[in-house]
Amino acid sequence: QGTRDHAPAQAALRERLLSAVVSCFKRHGAAAIDTPVLELRETLVGKYGEGAKLIYELKDQGGELLALRYDLTVPFARYLAMNKITKMKRYHVAKVYRRDNPATTRGRYREFYQCDFDIAGQFDPMIPDAECLKIVHEILSDLQLGDFVIKVNDRRILNGVFAVCGVPESQFIPACCTVDKLDKVPWEEVRSEMVGEKGLSPEAADRIGEYVQLHGGLDLIEQLLQDPKLSQNKVAKEGLGDMKLLFEYLSLFGITGKISFDLSLARGLDYYTGVIFEAVLLQQDNEHLEEPLSVGSVAGGGRYDGLVGMFDAKGRKVPCVGVSIGIERIFSILEQRLEASGEKLRTTETQVLVATPQKHLLAARMKLISELWDAGIKAEMLYKKDPKLLKQLQYCEDTGIPLAVIVGEQELADGVVKLRDVATRKEVRM
Repeated sequence: QGTRDHAPAQAALRERLLSAVVSCFKRHGAAAIDTPVLELRETLVGKYGEGAKLIYELKDQGGELLALRYDLTVPFARYLAMNKITKMKRYHVAKVYRRDNPATTRGRYREFYQCDFDIAGQFDPMIPDAECLKIVHEILSDLQLGDFVIKVNDRRILNGVFAVCGVPESQFIPACCTVDKLDKVPWEEVRSEMVGEKGLSPEAADRIGEYVQLHGGLDLIEQLLQDPKLSQNKVAKEGLGDMKLLFEYLSLFGITGKISFDLSLARGLDYYTGVIFEAVLLQQDNEHLEEPLSVGSVAGGGRYDGLVGMFDAKGRKVPCVGVSIGIERIFSILEQRLEASGEKLRTTETQVLVATPQKHLLAARMKLISELWDAGIKAEMLYKKDPKLLKQLQYCEDTGIPLAVIVGEQELADGVVKLRDVATRKEVRM
């Protein structure tokens, strides 16, 4: 089916992962919003390029054409337009749906979570874009996933490249979708698709190849600004100017060591209008695994200044830039690492087990645990009237509960409890 159930340990790992990502979003001042799982079909079609064939379409009982959301970006743009919002910094963590061929080892599913951070509003160039890249850097660094690189490019630079290479404007988006495959297949295959399927001339494809295989940093931006063809193209020049400014801001954030200006990066979605970016893990911690885990990109995003205007009756635009964290792919990596290490993951946050050493003390346990719950302490007890003390302590060890509060007949008589550290087995009366 391409969907999955999660055992308690997996669910606990996922929760920790989501919590780390959301903490970063909140640290940057984002507010949470939510949008419905169902959208009108017309809201989603025409926004995803070749990905449109993966939209789950439905028809309700009234005959209305609906679809399950494909991502969180298009519903956000629709939300901004409907509510006439022109400025917002938001995050959204929710499930999206794609009628895709699942590849579970690579974290590719038909139902999966996305974690999005977006900045909407008219601001000075490249400041919000730089913050989105900083967020990706923070999250991937905090999660300690290994070495990574964040590739950046600009749709305007790509469009300029296509223009100076003789590609008709109507072919820009199909050419973009083909170039986007360069991280998966060699240039010869991409060239073959351009000529054979997209109808580009062999000469145009060869000229594109000279550009899209370039990658580097500020030096490459300077080099392209001096390029005799690109420097004459207004759109490309504008994109390169902004890319230079972006690198200056990323330098101030101290993260340029992980950033690569890569002309092969295209991102196949129709709605991108400016800066685009994608984070890729360079190597996995392969110590316990026979083969490295291949997961592709783990985050991506970009600028989509025209999307909100598509949903506004008067076509009013709201500039937006955002990033989506590929939480399922990251989860696949962490899950395999945990499995390989043999480490046990706590499935609950229980702080203390309320235990009794003798029979007929269920009432004492229930009164005490009620007090703990009311005080905001995470507590459990076994659902047996007269459990053996050894079984209760064994339960603590099995589930990782650090403390046991023991109340027996003597403790009740003395008005105290015995607090036991499960790991060290030390006890104190209090």
